[in-house]
Amino acid sequence: MTDQKRLLASLSQAVVDYNTDDCKASAQKALEHGLDPAVAVMEGLTEGMRRVGILYHTNEYFVPEVLMCADTFYEGLEILKPHIKTESGTPRLTVVIGTVKGDIHDIGKNLVKLMFEASGWEVHDLGRDVCLEDYVEKQLEVQADILALSSMMTTTMMEMKKAVPLIKAKRPHCLILIGGAPLNGDIADLFGADGYADSAGKAVSEALKMIDLANRYKKGFLKKMQ
Repeated sequence: MTDQKRLLASLSQAVVDYNTDDCKASAQKALEHGLDPAVAVMEGLTEGMRRVGILYHTNEYFVPEVLMCADTFYEGLEILKPHIKTESGTPRLTVVIGTVKGDIHDIGKNLVKLMFEASGWEVHDLGRDVCLEDYVEKQLEVQADILALSSMMTTTMMEMKKAVPLIKAKRPHCLILIGGAPLNGDIADLFGADGYADSAGKAVSEALKMIDLANRYKKGFLKKMQ
């Protein structure tokens, strides 16, 4: 195993073990050894949180463990993030995220939030039990690239069915990503959402795919109008 792989593995394992001291030490070593901090975040810290998400969904980890893992993740991120270089003039992608009205479950939503933050997105977290109007208001305020809705119960996922047309009526080009235990791709299509992520680990890639498809459609439409 190369030094880089060892450092990435130690970062990932520190998050899984919710060992803050090891995580901070590994993050510092990554910088000292010249490891790209963006790689350290995505393939080290974020990979650790991906594994934590699996442990949570298989009932090997519960809420306290996930929260401690998240704290460990942020300790490592605080060391690495200031060293991540961004290209000047490159617009930062923005996401508004929250758990829908009536649903107080937010572990899944928090994992998705971590993934977006680790990927350099500007994240506006509305929390849990969020009213439809609050989604619309925040979306209009920040003009987010993605609006991410979470629901962990079949009873509350119907709020999404109300939210999607309401948001689209206010801002037709808003891209809506949904996720949660009772949902699937077919339900996302039925509700009129633009995308669906079945895990925290896939949320960012799905969001980027949605943006790419929207941009291609826009370019194709403009071309036809010329």
